[in-house]
Amino acid sequence: MLRLTLAIASISLSISLAAAVPVAHAASVTVFAAASLKEATDAQAKRFEASTGDRVVVSYGASNALARQIEAGAPADLFISADLAWMNYLDQRHLIEPGSRIDLLRNTLVLIEPSSATSKLSIGPGFALAAALGHGRLAMANPDAVPAGKYGKSALMHLGVWTSVESKIARAENVRAALALVSRGEAPFGIVYRTDAMADQGVRIVDTFPPDSHPPIVYPAALVAGRASAAARALLDDLHAPPAQRVWERYGFAIARR
Repeated sequence: MLRLTLAIASISLSISLAAAVPVAHAASVTVFAAASLKEATDAQAKRFEASTGDRVVVSYGASNALARQIEAGAPADLFISADLAWMNYLDQRHLIEPGSRIDLLRNTLVLIEPSSATSKLSIGPGFALAAALGHGRLAMANPDAVPAGKYGKSALMHLGVWTSVESKIARAENVRAALALVSRGEAPFGIVYRTDAMADQGVRIVDTFPPDSHPPIVYPAALVAGRASAAARALLDDLHAPPAQRVWERYGFAIARR
């Protein structure tokens, strides 16, 4: 009887101690990321989740649309933009956590066509893009607001061909929508990032735009003001650590040197 009483007391003590120890719960981090980052960021999220047990939820879209959503109060913890301008937009409105902003990645701008096509266009001043388009359209992210479209317009203006193709632009919501138009054969040419072309076997790269024909393509990342949790800070730190850099490079991105 004494042994049974001691056993019951021991079990009760164990339960009490277990109840007194706080249970660690996995954290969740919400990332708003430029559409061109999808495959690479999906891979980064899986790697981070496997190593920490935390959950990463990523929403992809045009950087301008994501920035506007953050401005409107969308619950993003971390923002990765495809250009400096939309990060500056949030920074100027005090919507970025002070001291958290970094330049994360770089990219390259290319002219693409369906993978079955065999055009020989060479990008240079006054190149015959309008003639090559014929009655077709040039697929681009909206050049008035979306980073990829803004870079593309800048390059075409620098090369002196914008006015000849402006009326032929198929304006897409984001760079991946422009990529899809070419991949499906709905547009004979498109302007996207090199990493987008690498992600879709339905397109081929015709040529690369000279780096000096447009502003440098930089992807800044920052924590959203008021949402700098320990897990969000850990994810941002992880995204520019050596293991993450190897993943970015595997998907065609260059690392922005600091």
